[in-house]
Amino acid sequence: MSFLFQLVNFLLLMLVLNLFLFKPIRKVLADRKAEVSGAKEKSATVDKEVQEKLALYEARMREIKARATDERSVLKKEAQTEEAAILDKARKEAADTLSAIKNKVAKEAADARQLLKEQALSLSSEICEKVLGRSF
Repeated sequence: MSFLFQLVNFLLLMLVLNLFLFKPIRKVLADRKAEVSGAKEKSATVDKEVQEKLALYEARMREIKARATDERSVLKKEAQTEEAAILDKARKEAADTLSAIKNKVAKEAADARQLLKEQALSLSSEICEKVLGRSF
């Protein structure tokens, strides 16, 4: 009888513990597991979005760098063309200035020769007149 009483008491205790302790603990654990699972899914979704945005960002950066390189090349070619034009203009102006200076020097030399010839003739006439005593 005592065994039967202890068995009924044990079963009754199990029923009460099950209702008030084990079921609420299992429910809390199940809720926590669902919450953790949801957080993991959300984390995976956010991670996937971040990876997609990062890939898009890197693609845009590559595109922008390529465009910048192209623009730099175009600007460099334009600068080289402009530099060549400026150098050609400067060379032409230098050549024109040098030519003008050479022409001026040649004219002045010719004028000086002519003046020297005239002075030499005049001087030689004077010398002849003084030496010979008569004019030519």
